[in-house]
Amino acid sequence: MTYAIEAEGLTKRFGDTQALRGIDLAAREGTVLGVLGPNGAGKTTAVRILATLLAADSGRATVAGFDVATHPQQVRQQIGLTGQFASVDEDLTGRQNLVMIGQLLDLATPTARARATELLEWFELADAADRVAKTYSGGMRRRLDLAASLVGRPAIVFLDEPTTGLDPAKREAMWDVVRRLVTDGSTVLLTTQYLEEADALADEITVIDRGEVIAHDTPLGLKRTVGGQRLTVRPTDPGRLEDVRAILAAVSDKPVEGGGRDALSVAVAGDEAMAATVARLHTAGIAVTELSLHLPSLDEVFFTITGQRTETDEEAA
Repeated sequence: MTYAIEAEGLTKRFGDTQALRGIDLAAREGTVLGVLGPNGAGKTTAVRILATLLAADSGRATVAGFDVATHPQQVRQQIGLTGQFASVDEDLTGRQNLVMIGQLLDLATPTARARATELLEWFELADAADRVAKTYSGGMRRRLDLAASLVGRPAIVFLDEPTTGLDPAKREAMWDVVRRLVTDGSTVLLTTQYLEEADALADEITVIDRGEVIAHDTPLGLKRTVGGQRLTVRPTDPGRLEDVRAILAAVSDKPVEGGGRDALSVAVAGDEAMAATVARLHTAGIAVTELSLHLPSLDEVFFTITGQRTETDEEAA
């Protein structure tokens, strides 16, 4: 198996703070590795080490086959990086920003201009291409920043919370960009606080907490570690909730819990519970607006293994 990114035993200390405590990371070529963790877990520190912006105190890492400590220049030629905050020259236009990056990457000026035009179209910035970046909204600057990281068609892209500050529609558009990158052959390491983002994009997920890797698996594998499936029922008539509770209690020996407004949920051992529930609801004459059988969400996984809510959970609360 070929890995585009490999890290073993990375440690990093800032004064009295141990940011990384010997983490391992591995991303297969042509895939998305999601790196999750609460704020301060060490995600950005790991990205900065892999991108040669920081030196690890110990451990080793290779990116595109090059050691980040001994061959940083070769690593930089293979990667693109978008940090948590847009870092564009606000006194240049969007087009000038991208052309400048291309020239710094030794692209011929006509080639740099052609690439800038392509990326401006791709990121829906063509109409604002010749406006100075200081007039852009936060979301537009974010997209321009990501476009800048792709000027050189990098084989490996580090995206450190790339959709921060974007509205849901623009976030979906950014997801399409990530999918296209992988389709075109790039490898992506994505840190994010949005669990649905990791679920939608990542082939594998590494969870970091307090500078240590505490879980690694596919999204489906992580969901299975929390427990079995959950059956959720929302009756059309909220007055039938207690009848629904009795039905769910009859198909599972687990506690029946609230599953949202006017809904109930219970953990079940297998698919058979769905059929039994449907039959009992029909016999009882209970119409429903929701009847679903599903694995736990990544939010539930995250809370279970870290003991902390994600930012999106906290905002919802």
